[in-house]
Amino acid sequence: MRHLTSRITAFRDARDWSQYHGLKDEALSLLIEAGELAENLRWFDDDTLRERIARDPQPVADELADVLYWTLLLAHDLGIDLEAAFERKMLQNERKYPVEASRGRAEKYDEL
Repeated sequence: MRHLTSRITAFRDARDWSQYHGLKDEALSLLIEAGELAENLRWFDDDTLRERIARDPQPVADELADVLYWTLLLAHDLGIDLEAAFERKMLQNERKYPVEASRGRAEKYDEL
């Protein structure tokens, strides 16, 4: 992840764009890109989506990359170690959703 973050910040800094990349703007950009990802997926059932993406994965891959770009940049600018945050969150999820209570069930953790 550090390599990707370094590429992103080098890209931004070479263009002197940090002046436009306030935290609010980065968060909004992340939401916009997530919306663009969703646009590629709505109105189709899973089987149709899998077929469409198998034929042409590029639009979805591009939007996922944009989501990753803004996620990594925002984490960097907030000083958040995203790998550590992810690991901590996964441990929380494992405690909330133990396999024996949640396997094959869609309920939220407080309903298990």
